[in-house]
Amino acid sequence: MATSNVKQTLGNLDKESFVSLLTKIIGESKFLQNNPPELIPEEDRIVKHVLDCLLPYSTTTGAGPLVVNHVTYFPGRGNLIVEYPGTEPGKILSFVGMHMDVVTANPNDWDFDPFSLSIDGDKLRGRGTTDCLGHVVLVTELMRRLAETKLKLKSTVVAVFIANEENSAITGVGVDALVKDGLLDKLKGGPLFWIDTADKQPCIGTGGMIPWKLHVTGKLFHSGLAHKAINPLELGMEALEEIQLRFYNDFPPHPREQVYGFATPSTMKPTQWSYPSGGINQIPGECTIAGDVRLIILSRKRCNGEATRICR
Repeated sequence: MATSNVKQTLGNLDKESFVSLLTKIIGESKFLQNNPPELIPEEDRIVKHVLDCLLPYSTTTGAGPLVVNHVTYFPGRGNLIVEYPGTEPGKILSFVGMHMDVVTANPNDWDFDPFSLSIDGDKLRGRGTTDCLGHVVLVTELMRRLAETKLKLKSTVVAVFIANEENSAITGVGVDALVKDGLLDKLKGGPLFWIDTADKQPCIGTGGMIPWKLHVTGKLFHSGLAHKAINPLELGMEALEEIQLRFYNDFPPHPREQVYGFATPSTMKPTQWSYPSGGINQIPGECTIAGDVRLIILSRKRCNGEATRICR
């Protein structure tokens, strides 16, 4: 079917339906914060709302064409694969990456309640409206509309809603497990759009994310006798400075970054620091610095190997 006919049949976004579903989903965002071990999201709370919207148009209920597969590797933390069958075998188009977890939000730092949807003029406000619960709702509305109109498309349209995108401390829960089990293999047969961005503009280029951790061992002692201690905090800072200098030397800004509109070049930085609890007059015996690498993949250079070499 011609693109113009598809657009005409689908029509414009049903704003009332979109806002209604988004209100329910943002209302769950307090339970979707991903920062283990303290905060482990319950993505099935979102799966339930999506299923409430799509099951009436599914083969599960016998009332529609959508093929729905709820895939769970950890209790309460499911993924959802939804297919709208096309007419030609092997032709496929997919939307992947609409994740159902969010980063943490401290209500004391917000001017409004981050865990409920509020509307300010043409702004929809709440944790996850742009990253990425708004995308979950948008693609849900698309799949529902496809099923309602029963469009005859050559390509099968697949939507993959995933768990556990915001943190990699726990693995085997989200898209990594789906790939390992071969559940996304058939998506290789056609265009795949990764639907996730932390802003409101279209995203045509993105950087890969690599978590890292540096554990430093020193010698515990009273701070009044610092000469008898080995301070792991100072060691960590010195080591990290050298690692960062080498990283930015090996991965400088790439000339093509401006073509894709990247706001920053590749970065390597600390985001968390932990050490055993103790008094302020005590130099700890160890500490751990953790952070991430945001790598713009415009060259063939392998960052993992380079990072290991730098640390050694």
